[in-house]
Amino acid sequence: MKHTMITIALLATSLFMGACSDKTLQVTNQQLPQIQQKNKPVILLFSLQNYTDTPRAGKRAANIVEGVLSAKGYNVFYHSQALSLEKERMIAKNKNADYFMSGAVSEWRYKTGIDGEPAVSLRIALYDVKNGKLVWSGVGANNDWGKGSIGTTAQSLIEEMFN
Repeated sequence: MKHTMITIALLATSLFMGACSDKTLQVTNQQLPQIQQKNKPVILLFSLQNYTDTPRAGKRAANIVEGVLSAKGYNVFYHSQALSLEKERMIAKNKNADYFMSGAVSEWRYKTGIDGEPAVSLRIALYDVKNGKLVWSGVGANNDWGKGSIGTTAQSLIEEMFN
């Protein structure tokens, strides 16, 4: 009986904890370009489009993307303005970048309610400058405990997207 009560308590706790944090992620089958010791790919990162009510959410997300990619060894340069894909490609070409990255932020907020959990949703895509073709893309959403921050929630999602 005692073991049954403990098992029920553990099961209830795990269900509760699982309901408070949720991550959804979908990436293409392609991997990010490989980093060679001598030739590190140069990526021109554009600010992500902001489809949220949060000011500068696209720039905030791009800042985290830049940090994660730099930590992985990529040469990343930031361009503060999101443009059309063709304009982004031309700017990246003029800057001698190998790739350019853009995307959008769909959610960047604290949910309303007792805990105010952070919620993030974004799409990121990497394109080849030479031909404009899509090399890699990912879309994901993540929310976390009420004690978490939007920054840590977004960084966790972005790191998982690039793995």
